[in-house]
Amino acid sequence: MSIKSCVMNRCSAAVLLAASLAFLAPGAGAHVRAERSGHACVLAPGELTVDDLPAGSSVTRCGAVGRLVTHGGAGLTVPEPGMKVSVDSLTADGSTHGFTLAVAADGTVSYGYDDHDGRRDDGRRDDNGRDALGRANAKPRASAGSRANAPAPCTDTAYAVADRKEYGTYEWFVGDGPQPGDLPRRQVRMAFEEGITAIIRGRNVCGLADTIRARARFLAATGREAGIDHLARCTHRDGLNVWDAGDLSSDSVATTCSWSRPVSRGPDRLIEADVRFNIHDYTFTDDPTGACDDAYDIRSVATHEAGHVFGLGHVGSGHDNLTMYPSSFACSATARTLGRGDVLGLRSIY
Repeated sequence: MSIKSCVMNRCSAAVLLAASLAFLAPGAGAHVRAERSGHACVLAPGELTVDDLPAGSSVTRCGAVGRLVTHGGAGLTVPEPGMKVSVDSLTADGSTHGFTLAVAADGTVSYGYDDHDGRRDDGRRDDNGRDALGRANAKPRASAGSRANAPAPCTDTAYAVADRKEYGTYEWFVGDGPQPGDLPRRQVRMAFEEGITAIIRGRNVCGLADTIRARARFLAATGREAGIDHLARCTHRDGLNVWDAGDLSSDSVATTCSWSRPVSRGPDRLIEADVRFNIHDYTFTDDPTGACDDAYDIRSVATHEAGHVFGLGHVGSGHDNLTMYPSSFACSATARTLGRGDVLGLRSIY
């Protein structure tokens, strides 16, 4: 029965209302996508995807600040205007697992994605088909066993940067909960510190001098937790740089979440960077040269994650012997020292 005939036959107001809503409303439970125009928008409750809040949307008009946005298994909580948040995960198979969400001062949202080559990619290409990092189309990930075919660490010059920098001293805390490898907190803290020191001093076996001007200082243990949830998603920023251990998504050996603000004529200023090791799905050791049964070297993983803290991104397939390759490899300590590309990347920032 049509609405017109219903009125003529004096249907109830409830029937009229139901018919009107059925005509005007989208499907039940569907997400309402953000509009890019100047009009206000409404987002459905629950987790959002990058399609629900597309690039160019206003997070203020859409009420998206504080909402979780996901992409490819990674997730970020939308920060306030003038902030950027990034998630980077170290994986067991070298696959990339992360992206960046930036909110401009006017509330406009934009994204950057890790492509299949392991590099941060905002999707743009120039007239020659090269991306924003100057590379041609991405290569597929290397197959198993390709590490032996990759360039030696001291001959490989590849690196990627994430457009952020620690302009001051990175002051960090270690969580007071369970530790990787069930080791004493003091020993784990020293392993974390060794990883951070390897980055800020450009520690390498390639004969490259330390010209990197980055600084870090351990402060104390803390009851606070890293702002990372059990699915390796960046959830909150509390003003402390916390390194801890806990549960992450099963493909993430460790995850770093970084928050930064724009700086005129320079990389973004790092505001906070938290790191979590996945002790739910992986085992860790501080002595991978000993009896090692598929365990990850704490210092190697710490060096990789500290690379993200100080602005390095992932290198892709074919660069498996660099510290910033997306996998540190079980029972291997080689990522404790940097390759030539890792050092060149840090020098480009600091």
